[in-house]
Amino acid sequence: MGPVLAGVLQLIALIGALALAYIPLGNYMAKVYSSRGHLRVEKWIYKAIGADPDTEMTWPAYLRGVLAFSAVSVLFLYLLQRLQGVLPGSLHFSAVNPAQSFNTAVSFVTNTNWQSYYGEQTMGHVVQTAGLAVQNFVSAAVGIAVAVALVRGFARSRTGELGNFWADLVRGTLRILVPGAAIAAVILVACGAIQNFSGIHEVGQFMGGSQQWNGGAVASQEAIKELGTNGGGYFNANSAHPFENPTPFTNLFEIFLILVIPFSLTRTFGVMVGSVKQGYAILATMFTIWLGFTALMMWTEFAHHGPALQAAGGAMEGKEVRFGVGGSSIFAVATTLTSTGAVDSFHSSFTGLGGGITMLSMMLGEITPGGTGSGLYGILIMAVIAVFIAGLMVGRTPEYLGKKIGGREMKLAACYILITPALVLVFTAASMALSTPPHSMLNSGAHGFSEVLYAFTSASNNNGSAFAGLNANTDWYNTMTGLAMLLGRFLPMVFVLALAGSLAEQKPVPVTAGTLRTEKPLFTGLLVGAILIITGLTYFPALALGPLAEGLAS
Repeated sequence: MGPVLAGVLQLIALIGALALAYIPLGNYMAKVYSSRGHLRVEKWIYKAIGADPDTEMTWPAYLRGVLAFSAVSVLFLYLLQRLQGVLPGSLHFSAVNPAQSFNTAVSFVTNTNWQSYYGEQTMGHVVQTAGLAVQNFVSAAVGIAVAVALVRGFARSRTGELGNFWADLVRGTLRILVPGAAIAAVILVACGAIQNFSGIHEVGQFMGGSQQWNGGAVASQEAIKELGTNGGGYFNANSAHPFENPTPFTNLFEIFLILVIPFSLTRTFGVMVGSVKQGYAILATMFTIWLGFTALMMWTEFAHHGPALQAAGGAMEGKEVRFGVGGSSIFAVATTLTSTGAVDSFHSSFTGLGGGITMLSMMLGEITPGGTGSGLYGILIMAVIAVFIAGLMVGRTPEYLGKKIGGREMKLAACYILITPALVLVFTAASMALSTPPHSMLNSGAHGFSEVLYAFTSASNNNGSAFAGLNANTDWYNTMTGLAMLLGRFLPMVFVLALAGSLAEQKPVPVTAGTLRTEKPLFTGLLVGAILIITGLTYFPALALGPLAEGLAS
């Protein structure tokens, strides 16, 4: 079997698995967030934190819950790293330095999981399990909660209430993420991923000498890392490491975990607003862009010129032989079109155009299908903008799901789509202008610029993957990427929840002959075009200086 055919068959199998999970998982999540009952363990948690899960919240109260929980989480994870040297199970690792502790705490709480450290040489068992793994669950649950609040804004009328943040957080964690990750962890262990709390071992090498390896609760963290679109790996090699991702099957299974909740949330959206066709329209938009980017990535990585590359069956530099070009390309697009950031290959070693695709995938806002929750609320914001554009074309007040899109709604949507590009471009420009620090860039020219652009694109979009050619473990990059992650996560949430509150207060607008049918293929095409054009106009100058220049020169 040729490598191209193998890649195509993997893609077909992945699409089939996602299709099988779409309806049952989407319906189940809709049921979770629409239920009025509480499990016994949930009642214990509400009592412990002093929350009343049946109290409805307006958008400012919901936002305060999100920010308060996240602030406490950052502080807890920061202190856990600073105290690592005196904790049991530290593997004799010392405390993490302040700048890196801040960066890592912010990274995992914002669902970014950017790592400027070697996991197997920096974090002990307690920090990995009680700190990083816990945030993998709850940060993903926060994203889903905000998305559900926006969906309620569309579904409800004449009320400013969006549900209860604490109930949404606990339900998302205990009813969706915990059971899903448990099943996935068992499958990964059965397929060869490790799961233990062993210490450091001296291991011999084939060519002589030895190196040190430590074990860990790898499979359980790998499961939620992918299912929650987190991305932080137990080891520096991330999902290219055989302890995390041992076989071609586990590679495809991890891609499935990355995509299954973001895609299925469109079904949840359709069920909760009372029209599954609306969910299918959003799904079609996500799927069209994801499939197009995956096909383009496979083409540019398989068809790259050069006798060595042709002999290897494609651009194999930086890719694992057991995954090949096809598996690595599918993984790269999945991880950058979502807010995952896990990698099974080095994106810096992709072709110039291939590296540009990974960057453009993040620059879309990671909405096709995007992260757990963040992808859904991001693409719904783009849907609001698309219906506004359609309204301008025909001279009619835009409406979406029975809600008028007026000046207030458009200002909030505009602020949402502007904040992340502003963060990416400002932080990249500052780093290049100040050359701070000069030894961080290991490459010069277009590729060096691409490394910096990729870093802040990844941080501001809460992705977490890296080009791997940039030394980001410096005070400058730890601090600046930390700020980019904080602002890139929580400022958009402010606008999302404010928009949800504004929509929930409206009374429904009756459907007329002039209403844009947003469940039809025409709207899907409009939405795809709006996403690509807005992103292209925003980032084209920066992309032209980096990956496009490099790709055209090769």
